[in-house]
Amino acid sequence: MIRWLPLRVVFFLILLMALPDLSHAGQSKVIHVYDGDTIRVIEKGREIKVRLVGIDSPETYKGKNKPGQPFSRKSKDYLLKLVSGKTVEIMSYGTDDYSRILGVIYLDGISINFEMVRSGLAEVYRAMPPKGFDITAYKEAEKEARKSKRGMWIQGDKYISPWKWRRRYR
Repeated sequence: MIRWLPLRVVFFLILLMALPDLSHAGQSKVIHVYDGDTIRVIEKGREIKVRLVGIDSPETYKGKNKPGQPFSRKSKDYLLKLVSGKTVEIMSYGTDDYSRILGVIYLDGISINFEMVRSGLAEVYRAMPPKGFDITAYKEAEKEARKSKRGMWIQGDKYISPWKWRRRYR
């Protein structure tokens, strides 16, 4: 005999599936900053690589034929200043193709991802955002940073998006 679940229970289960993966939410200590959009944290005794979701920072130097972009060092240094050695909270939106956690990093309740865009040291990630992640505020922050010529936006027409840079220097 099939037993039907009450509508409230079904609604609750659907809501849970739509929420971001909170399995990595919690206290994490930042132990390494790779660049302006990737960090390594230690959480519950294990190291986790985290890609800041929703943003894309200038590409860093990757070898002789893969030069770094203007403002890549400033972007990394700013992220270092904000989070290095600090305890942060991570709201996870799953993983990427490189098995990194896609996460929003919070320090004292402030979104570091948003701060990177607001400061003009990262742009909004151009691909489809993960399910449940609202990119709207990030787009507004980028628009304002561009208008104010903050950070990398001072380059004007000479600015090249990180995704175009990656294509050029594969």
